Amino acid sequence: MINRISSKPVSQRQLRVGEMVKQSLGMIFARNEAKVPNLETNSITVTEVKMSQDLKIAKAYVLPLGGKDADIIIERLKEYSFLIRKTLSKKVIMKFLPKIIFAKDESFEYAEKIENLIKQTNK
Repeated sequence: MINRISSKPVSQRQLRVGEMVKQSLGMIFARNEAKVPNLETNSITVTEVKMSQDLKIAKAYVLPLGGKDADIIIERLKEYSFLIRKTLSKKVIMKFLPKIIFAKDESFEYAEKIENLIKQTNK
């Protein structure tokens, strides 16, 4: 697996830390522990977390249940990422806790688009 940002392959450590952050974020959201104002986080799914080479930045791909109001929810998560990071610091023990960047996971939409194209060509 090659990192999109640099041409270096993704290390086992990046994958391991990314998975640990993903699971911790999932737990935080499921239990609504971050206390983000005007947002119920228990309907948010963390699909993937990609770590930077130095493990100081974590890009979390999230998707609300059903995909409703995804852009609004992502903006709210970005705005209150400091609260989420503070809660994460109690769950994950690391030398440097990564900065969390939230992004909408569009892989399901992309897969559906590809599936529809395949169906159209089979007709």
